[in-house]
Order: sequence, then structure tokens, then C-alpha cells
Amino acid sequence: MNILRISIITMLVLGAFQIAYGQSEKVDMVLVVTDEEKIIIFGSFAVVIIGIFLFLARDIILRRRTSYDKKEFESKKENTYEKYHSDWGDDYEELGKRRNTKDDQEFREAVSNDSLINYYDVIGVSNSATPEEIKNKFRELAKKIHPDKTKVNSEEEMAELNKAYEVLSDKERRASYDRYFKVS
Repeated sequence: MNILRISIITMLVLGAFQIAYGQSEKVDMVLVVTDEEKIIIFGSFAVVIIGIFLFLARDIILRRRTSYDKKEFESKKENTYEKYHSDWGDDYEELGKRRNTKDDQEFREAVSNDSLINYYDVIGVSNSATPEEIKNKFRELAKKIHPDKTKVNSEEEMAELNKAYEVLSDKERRASYDRYFKVS
């Protein structure tokens, strides 16, 4: 990081010397810009301005209409809805927004490293097991391998079992896991 700072400062100092040297000489230079160059400069300036406008207006452009927006309510006329609901809420969902949860990142990294653990095998159930089957099998295994019960160093095995149960007992996490597990 220090090398980057030093190189930037060096370039700025050299640039300042070059500008000072160029201004010290008496040179009559006339800048000639052709009509085609003027058109290119103006066109690129217009494209940049339009790009900035679209960037700033992206929330308005991509906003999905809610059921409230489609109907005529009395609160709309008095603007009471706007007083209590802002654009920061979950009224709308941005288009193209990718859900990227911690679990998705973890599963994606495990798939890329070929280290995604088969949580169904850890608990000992099939891929189509119901939540009740998973719960019962987890409790049965937890009683068998719990470190307090076995008096053996089984903390790692118990931690893996708990992680498997956490993922498979939650509907959304299980769906995400299944999506990445089928990839591997």
C-alpha cells in the first residue's frame, strides 16, 4: 500500500514539474478542434450525462408496483402512507438482485473445493426424508454420540451432526443446500 502511495505522489510531482516547465516556455500554440472532434466530444458528454441520470434514477426505474400502488386508497390522497412507509422498507424488490446469504457462500466454496459434506449421510437419512424423520434421527444420534454420554472425544462429530441438523431442519437452508449438493 505504501508503494502505491509513493508512486502516486511521485507521478503527481513529476506532472507538476512538467506543467511548470511547459508553461515557462513562450510557445504560441493554438488548439484546433475539427467539427468531427466537436461532435465526438459532445456525443460522449451526452452519453455520460444520460448514464449518470439513469444511475441516479435506477430505483425509480426498477421499482415494482405493489398492491398499494395499483389501488386508489384514501391514505394516498392524504399522503399518510408516505409518512409511515419509506422506500427503504421491503415494499419492493430490486430486479436482478441476487440472494447471497452466508450459507450460499459457504456451500459455493465447499462445492468449488470438493469438500461439501453430505449432511444426509451424517444424520443417516435419505434425501427425501421429512423434517420429522430428520428430527427423530438427529435426536437418536445425539443421544449416542454426545460427549457427556460417551466420555470419548466426540466434540467434532457432535459439531458436524449439529451443523447437519441446522441445515436440514431449516426449509430455506435445506433448499439451498440441495441446490449446491446436486451440483457436486
